Amino acid sequence: MNLTFPVIQDINNYHSTSQRIRILSESWLKNEMYCPACGCDSLLKFPNNSRLADFYCSNCGEIYELKSKGSPIGKSILDGAYYAALERINSSTNPNLFIMHYHDCHVENLTLVPKYFFTPDILKIRKALSPNARRSGYIGSMILYGNIPERGKIAVIESHTELNKNIVMQNYERSARLRVKNINHRGWLMDILTCIEKIPGDNFSLEDMYSFADELALKHSDNHNVTAKIRQQLQFLRDKGFIKFTGRGKYTKINN
Repeated sequence: MNLTFPVIQDINNYHSTSQRIRILSESWLKNEMYCPACGCDSLLKFPNNSRLADFYCSNCGEIYELKSKGSPIGKSILDGAYYAALERINSSTNPNLFIMHYHDCHVENLTLVPKYFFTPDILKIRKALSPNARRSGYIGSMILYGNIPERGKIAVIESHTELNKNIVMQNYERSARLRVKNINHRGWLMDILTCIEKIPGDNFSLEDMYSFADELALKHSDNHNVTAKIRQQLQFLRDKGFIKFTGRGKYTKINN
């Protein structure tokens, strides 16, 4: 995999830096990236300004969007129009997301966030543009990357080094066990995963999880039996091989 952006002869015809980066980064992904879901050697590009996504796999049909940053990935990432993004998260056509960190036309880091790790809570609404702005009234959004569970951040390139393709595909396949179509059920699962990740070390107890009950009750005000919901989600994660029940309300995280 060549980690340098391709040479595009007419790139200087685009006056906007963001336009140039979009073209260069998308061209790189099209030329160099494989499908993490099935291993197909290349991804195809949707027509420009497609409402669906940026890329798709002709073999398995998975779709992908690309966000690029010239700085390390922080706690949030600029996204598009808020209500369109929210509608997409709640739909069955939400794409997987590649997040690229580039520097001096080189890909430094590339992370994949599978689509089933996105919930409405991950999206933050931005203030509407002022009446004097060119896009007056436009309401944008931010992806709260820091709120996505670590299980949902699959490294493809780290520190300008490509990770083994088979490992990337294995990580994607493993994360796919957490696929939940119902958006409310998905929200609960992502919140429980986040709570588990907040607990230091590999071992935790049911009492540790109950300490998050008030926080979870605020987020899920329609649920009146939070502790039962916590136990249900822990059982799901146990059955999917992400945690192990060791007896008497004790659990161990499974990290591979």
